[in-house]
Amino acid sequence: MDQPAVKTSLIDITNKLKDPPCRIVLKCEYEQPSGSFKLRGMGYLVALSIDKARKEKKEGIHVFSSSGGNAGLAAAYASKYFNVPCTVVLPVSSKAVVHEKLRSLGANVVIHGNHWGEADDYLRTTVIPSIDKSVSPVYCHPFDNPLLWDGHAAFIDEIITENQLTADELKKVRAVVCSVGGGGLYNGVVTGLERNPQLKNVPVISIETHQAPTFQVSLEAGELTHLKTINTISTSLGSPYISQASLDNYKSHSTFHEVIDDVEAARGVVDFYDVSQTFTEPACGASLSVAFDRTDLLLKNLDNLAKDDIVIIVACGGSGTNSETLAEYRKLAEKK
Repeated sequence: MDQPAVKTSLIDITNKLKDPPCRIVLKCEYEQPSGSFKLRGMGYLVALSIDKARKEKKEGIHVFSSSGGNAGLAAAYASKYFNVPCTVVLPVSSKAVVHEKLRSLGANVVIHGNHWGEADDYLRTTVIPSIDKSVSPVYCHPFDNPLLWDGHAAFIDEIITENQLTADELKKVRAVVCSVGGGGLYNGVVTGLERNPQLKNVPVISIETHQAPTFQVSLEAGELTHLKTINTISTSLGSPYISQASLDNYKSHSTFHEVIDDVEAARGVVDFYDVSQTFTEPACGASLSVAFDRTDLLLKNLDNLAKDDIVIIVACGGSGTNSETLAEYRKLAEKK
């Protein structure tokens, strides 16, 4: 079945950085038509779900998703692509710019809950049970589904299949850096690395913020732990829990987990905009910070890093930033 996600660039930004310890390349998932990597997995999940429903002769197919923003946009874009209706439930912390984009894609937008977890509970316990019997609901979790991870992993495959790095360059890849919220992107990265022999042993550097330390808290507890409150500008990282698969992947695949401050994530957004004129969210800025003022995290975790070694950062994107919010992040970044 055709997919709504597109192939994205791999760009080398080393010459735009002040004193990089190695080559830094970005996998530009912000190029996806929905604005983020989420379309990789969500497009795949929606496609397979619709195909299954149609084979079962179901009528009135309707996609339902919950989101801090970007998974909802991916679900809405994929639904429009396949010409089926879509409803997205978002928390009150989600950005107005995201609501507008969702409506422009034809989605029905419902605002409920203080964070994504509450929005998702409302979707599953209230919205879906109340729909008409003529509707065949397709529920799409924003991060905790193996089909999502398989879909996300395509951007790792693409680095090889599209010859975005040469065979010699692949041997020099020292790490893949990605942000962590609920763990969908991280699981996708690990899935992609594991299924490509050339990159199978490459470690992941996962990044989240102190204000939404979902992964860190669970790692410290040694088990899945739910956060009671979340207050972060990186709203797309604002999941109250991590997927169990993320804890399993952490144990089985070499991973260095780091926690930075919201301010550093905001600074990552600003620094990247200043060299690329591209808007991203703090959820993406968290991983981008490793290219700018947090290169120390590379030196800390990667021994004997050479100038011609390569670190791939997943520039995951995000649609919650515009000129106004960028100005706010710039003020925040300048304070500290």
